[in-house]
Amino acid sequence: MTDEPEPTHHQSNELIDYRDRTDEDESSDGVLVPELQGTLSKWTNYIHGWQTRFIVLKDGTLSYYKSEQDSGFGCRGSISLYKADIKAHEFDECRFDVSVNESLVWYLRANDPEERLRWVDVLKSYKAESGYGSENSLKRHGSAISLASATAAGGCNNGVDRQSQASTSALGGLREKLSELDTYRDLLAQQLDTLQSYFDECASKDPDAEKQALDFKGEAISFRATSDGVLATLQHCAELMLQREDAWRRKCDRESERRRRLLEAYRALKEQLGGVVAKPRLVIHGGPDYEEGPHSALCDEEFYDAMETGLDKIDEDNQIKDRLKQKSAAIPSAPSTPAIKHRLWPEIDRITLEQLHYARLEVGTGSWQLFAEDGDMRMYRREEEADGLVVDPLKACHVVKGVTGHEVCKIFFSPEYRSGWEATLEDMTVVENISNDTLVFLQTHKRIWPASQRDALFWSHIRKVPDEQDVEAQDLWIVCNQSTEHPEYPANTGKCVRIYLTVCLVCQTLVNPPKENEEINREDITCKITYCSVVNPGGWAPAAVLRAVYKREYPKFLKRFTNFCIDQCKDKPIEF
Repeated sequence: MTDEPEPTHHQSNELIDYRDRTDEDESSDGVLVPELQGTLSKWTNYIHGWQTRFIVLKDGTLSYYKSEQDSGFGCRGSISLYKADIKAHEFDECRFDVSVNESLVWYLRANDPEERLRWVDVLKSYKAESGYGSENSLKRHGSAISLASATAAGGCNNGVDRQSQASTSALGGLREKLSELDTYRDLLAQQLDTLQSYFDECASKDPDAEKQALDFKGEAISFRATSDGVLATLQHCAELMLQREDAWRRKCDRESERRRRLLEAYRALKEQLGGVVAKPRLVIHGGPDYEEGPHSALCDEEFYDAMETGLDKIDEDNQIKDRLKQKSAAIPSAPSTPAIKHRLWPEIDRITLEQLHYARLEVGTGSWQLFAEDGDMRMYRREEEADGLVVDPLKACHVVKGVTGHEVCKIFFSPEYRSGWEATLEDMTVVENISNDTLVFLQTHKRIWPASQRDALFWSHIRKVPDEQDVEAQDLWIVCNQSTEHPEYPANTGKCVRIYLTVCLVCQTLVNPPKENEEINREDITCKITYCSVVNPGGWAPAAVLRAVYKREYPKFLKRFTNFCIDQCKDKPIEF
């Protein structure tokens, strides 16, 4: 069962409120039915995942509300415990599931294993003590006679036998209800006999009461005749349904035989074609068992199929301006002290120069593998893992015309442009303005189910550097991004998994000399781009899936970014 999308709230350590029912709720056999309420996490849907909900058990029904304050405005969903299955999760020690069938399942998580144990125990005890469809259910409705004795007195064994024989069909439920009606009729008849005996005794002692006793006896006889007629009619309906069921069963058998023949023909055709038949894509309904994690129910291929679908959806969404592109990025004012006195400056300066040196090295140095090539663009990588997570270093070389290195680096660095070329960006905040050329960003990326949502906290620095290797180059610019820490934004404390990255973009401007007495125009400018990155994605996404996603997304990203730069600069004066 899905839930409406809402922002995630941190779970509170709210204690479960156990309450016994009052005396009027106490059953005739002395059993007190437990009730409880409390705050749990409920799986909503594959976009928003786990959300905090207020859960209440009352009168055999488990209901949920957005919060305890909203409990007076009606529940958002409910599920009956009478025929529900309550199951603690095998791997997640805080999770338990409540389900009636495959289409109605609630995935719930407690704050700790002890709290989960209390919930599961109470829910299971309620189901056991409710005795739905058993003799306890008759006792709860005020009957002092057990179902077993009533069955023997009323002769409903045939009904029970019929119900057990058809338990696997839809008719079984109707027969069960017929048996219960038969039992209720017998119980009422026995109570009528008791009242008749009482009136007979009264009539023997008081002649004036004889007429009343005879009238009551006539009503009792009429009740027996009416109830027998109702049950006979219902039994006739059941027999008609049985005949209908037999007809549908025969039709189902014919369809099964037809399907079997089609499958045999399909296999024969597949063998003739040499086994080259497209494998149908598995349709996966979102649920917590399919999320990223060490115990995910998805194999690598299915995991990638799900992520590929999500990435395609993001590509479609990028055709339309969303709310992020409508707002301007709020940048804190820069401090009066220069960046060189900031606590991060030694790290910024050192890593920026290291990445510049790293980017200028030829790809022949090291075991780089070419994995994508498109025109002037070349992409290389090395397969590396850290603690079982893919952190493949990437190096891309590209050449674009019509823009300068300064313009490309400025667009890569500036917050106001980022929403235009970052396809997966959901939100962005400049948490610190160190100087005009150095900012600290917090970025939240769109979730691509079944992977968890990611965020990144990093400083970004832009500078112009002297180019001693290529004297023909007009200028050389670099933007370096490096993960950092901030006390107000700790990692992995909310719904997001923190990404750790080191990224640099190095751009050279090459100018073809214009004709005499002509100014330089954009047709004379070429920008040589080198992009390097090492990204640790965190989480538990399969290595094969991450490499497949990188291979698909990195070329698309670089082409999208460079095309965005060309489009932004084409009608503006050249900026060296």
